[in-house]
Amino acid sequence: MHEMSDSRRTFIKSAALLGVGAAIAPFPAWGIARADERIRIGLVGCGGRGTGAALQALNADQGVVLVAMGDAFKDRIESSLSHLMKEPVKDRIDVPAERQFVGVDSIDQVLPLVDVVLLCSTPGFRPEQLAKAVAAGKHIFCEKPVCVDAPGYRSVLASAKVARAKGLSLVSGFCWRSSSPERAIYGEILGGRMGEVVSVHATYLTGPLGTHSRQPGWSDLEFQLRNWQHFNWLSGDHLVEQAVHSVDKINWAFGGRHPTRCTAIGSRFCREEIPERGDIYDNFTCTWEYEHGPRAVLMTRQQPNCFNLNDDWINGTKGYASVNGWGPTHWIKDYSGQTIWSYPKDGPTPDMYQVEHNTLFKAVRDGRPVNEGEFMADSCMMAIMGRMSAYSGQRLSWDDAVASHEVLCPESLSDPLPIRKAPRPGQHGLSI
Repeated sequence: MHEMSDSRRTFIKSAALLGVGAAIAPFPAWGIARADERIRIGLVGCGGRGTGAALQALNADQGVVLVAMGDAFKDRIESSLSHLMKEPVKDRIDVPAERQFVGVDSIDQVLPLVDVVLLCSTPGFRPEQLAKAVAAGKHIFCEKPVCVDAPGYRSVLASAKVARAKGLSLVSGFCWRSSSPERAIYGEILGGRMGEVVSVHATYLTGPLGTHSRQPGWSDLEFQLRNWQHFNWLSGDHLVEQAVHSVDKINWAFGGRHPTRCTAIGSRFCREEIPERGDIYDNFTCTWEYEHGPRAVLMTRQQPNCFNLNDDWINGTKGYASVNGWGPTHWIKDYSGQTIWSYPKDGPTPDMYQVEHNTLFKAVRDGRPVNEGEFMADSCMMAIMGRMSAYSGQRLSWDDAVASHEVLCPESLSDPLPIRKAPRPGQHGLSI
């Protein structure tokens, strides 16, 4: 596995300058000129989500051809490619050995070969990869979360701004934004069907994710990358990596308004104290406050043998709404209990993951860019803010959280790369 050519800390300091320089260079908005012209795509991050994204990209447009793949590990590329070659789209997969790139810096080899890049690798490296893709003038699918700390958030916002100036499409992996029932009910909510939104209560209650035992020959970095969901510097903790979907729906319900402050609690109570479980918490409860009084509360946990739930309750001045994507059931009632809107039982429910890519590749084909950079960054920053509050035990303002200079990536990725202890509220400092 290749070592990183530059530390992420060095990158973060120069990301804004990279963005400014890229924006100055003239770059017209563009699409693919003809309907039958090929769109060359590259996949960076060949795990399960990346493999799914590649398949959805290939299904989105008959001209899409997968020509390059990159991952930190060779076996992940081989597994992904083997899976994809079993699909009907296999005749549009052209990734010989010389276009299979191994290493955490594999994006550097993928980008020159493609028109569109799918960023699906470990979230801790996402801001750097996004900035590189934008600087290279590529259209982008960017899986969530897009950052794990405030410097990463600021970098992503800068990249999104440059992408807009260049006429590049940037579509996020916040899949519920592409779900027809969710689009319908949030359209009603934001359109005033239930008056002004005054509160949201959301849940993301699940079991723990799987782990990979350490194998002979693995470096500390490989071990942590193989178990990336359990390490804060790679995933941002499960609030940022998984429950960020619920945070994004809170952000959606409030029309993208930034919260003014956040108070959160969390702990590591049920996780086994084994190296594979890293340093993350297993539960959080966060309260975000908005100007003039509205609040949003999220409960999330990853604990075994417990009740699971993923839903959203939204209260307005004229009524309240239930959003349950697992149903799917979506309705709005007034305060007499009368249903004033509901998503039809026979309403369309196309695969939201596929819709994401249909949106991206239609934009590329038509030369009409879409850019989801701002809301995808803000939703991740809200989750980061919640984690910062829980870890520290302090109430944070939005401005202070965004201004934080705490970079989670270790100074060096060489061995030894010790496993950090889970933070203790009241003892974990804030870098603001």
